[in-house]
Amino acid sequence: MHIEPGVVTGAKLALGYATGAGSIALAGKLALDAIRNNGLATFAGRAALATGLVFSFFEILPHVPVGVSEVHLILGSTLFLTLGAGPAAVGLALGLLVQGLFFAPFDLPQYGMNVTTLIGALAALSLVARRIIPARTAYVDLAYGQVMRMSLAFQAVTVGWVAFWVLWGQGVSLATLGHIATFGAAYLSVVLIEPLVDLAVLAVAKRLKKNPARHLFVPRMFAPAVV
Repeated sequence: MHIEPGVVTGAKLALGYATGAGSIALAGKLALDAIRNNGLATFAGRAALATGLVFSFFEILPHVPVGVSEVHLILGSTLFLTLGAGPAAVGLALGLLVQGLFFAPFDLPQYGMNVTTLIGALAALSLVARRIIPARTAYVDLAYGQVMRMSLAFQAVTVGWVAFWVLWGQGVSLATLGHIATFGAAYLSVVLIEPLVDLAVLAVAKRLKKNPARHLFVPRMFAPAVV
């Protein structure tokens, strides 16, 4: 989902800075909500864990250049289900920033665009989760279809933002549209893999219901929102 250097250049980069600032503001709002609900110390621990995981996803997990961008297994729905929207948003923003600062400085000019893609995808996933997960359902009891829809929302918005940035930077042409289509098709593999990862993680989490380690995770993993 990284926008490659040279795809958007010059004055057009300003739009990415603007949307990036808005995305950071949204992440801040989600973080404040999480702090109010769970406390600062708990939030800080989950956000730090999310940051480390996101950095690992970018640097350690396979990432393949395809068309106009790279295909990453970001596991956005996994972060959301285990750590909550606020920590996940901060983790996505900081994990991407750490990668740019220390391992891929050539990506820093595109940071605003890339963070917009990630936070926008997380926001879409959050909306879908609210619509499809009944308040009486704990995350560990989710079905494959529910997890698939959440993952699909995250990946669809990711591909949509990448397409927008490419068209913004390069204009509309048959070649550009072909590259975008190739990238979108490659992301179908992620849509197939991510729900299976989510279900595996949730299955393990079920065994932690009475374990002290459960406090690392968002309470909704183990208990309904409304009893």
